[in-house]
Formats: sequence, C-alpha cells, structure tokens
Amino acid sequence: MKEMYFLYAVTAVSLIASIIISRKKTLQALTIALRRFLNLLPRFVVMLFLVSIVLFFVSDKFIAQYLGVENKYLGLLLASLLGSVTIMPGFIAFPLAGILLGKGVPYMVLAGFTTTLMMVGVLTYPVEKAFLGTKVTIIRNSISFFIALSIALMVGIFFGEVF
Repeated sequence: MKEMYFLYAVTAVSLIASIIISRKKTLQALTIALRRFLNLLPRFVVMLFLVSIVLFFVSDKFIAQYLGVENKYLGLLLASLLGSVTIMPGFIAFPLAGILLGKGVPYMVLAGFTTTLMMVGVLTYPVEKAFLGTKVTIIRNSISFFIALSIALMVGIFFGEVF
C-alpha cells in the first residue's frame, strides 16, 4: 500500500509541475482525460456488472476446485485457454484478477489468464488473418500462447507456487 502513496505523490508533484510549466496545456490535457474517462465509464460499469453477476453464480468452491492451489497446473491451463478465447479489455481483466486472487486463485494462474488475454486472440483470428495471413496469424498466436505460459510459470516460481 505504501507504493500506492508514493505513486500518488509522484502524480501530484508531476501535475503541479505541469500546471506551473503550462497551465493552459495541462487544463486541456485534463479536459481530454476527463472526456475519455466519461466515455469509457458506461462500458466499464456494464462489464463490472456482468463480471459480478458471473462471479455471484459461480461458487468460491468451484473457482478453488478448478483454478485454486490444489490444481494449479490444471488451473493454469484452463485459465490460459479461457484467456485465449476471451475478448476483455485490461481495465476489466485486472480488477477481475484481483477478485479471483481474493478467492484463492494463485498468481501463476492469474498471470496465465491475463497474459493470454492480452497476447493471444482466438476470437480476433479472422481480422488478423485478413491483415497478416493465415500462417503468420497461427504462428503469432502459438508463440504468444507459449510465451504467456512461460511468463505464468516464471511468476509461479517468483511467488513460490512452483516446485
């Protein structure tokens, strides 16, 4: 939590410095940021609402059984496959990962889910194929999947969840 206060302090100092350097540009930037935030807010609230409903109906026992510590390798595989076929923006995925962490899902499994979510695109395959071609799309997604699994295993080693 101390790290967050440090980031808040750095942000506040940077904002003050920006205002001192150019009040007009800073206010323009803050106006643009506020507009973008307000445009994004309804989608964010809807996604959080939908995720909350799903988590309400999926029991903690189910989550622990399939994604928890006892089946961490199966959980990693399931979460990675789910992340590969899901389209979800990062601003939803990371709070969801925090919720799952609170329900006992290991860091390694969460790393597999979020990394494949950002790097692998099964549902975006048709668009990628149109721009990159079939061969490049398959190679890119395959390499991305194995890199994501490697990252998840490294996270597991770092947090003492592997071995």
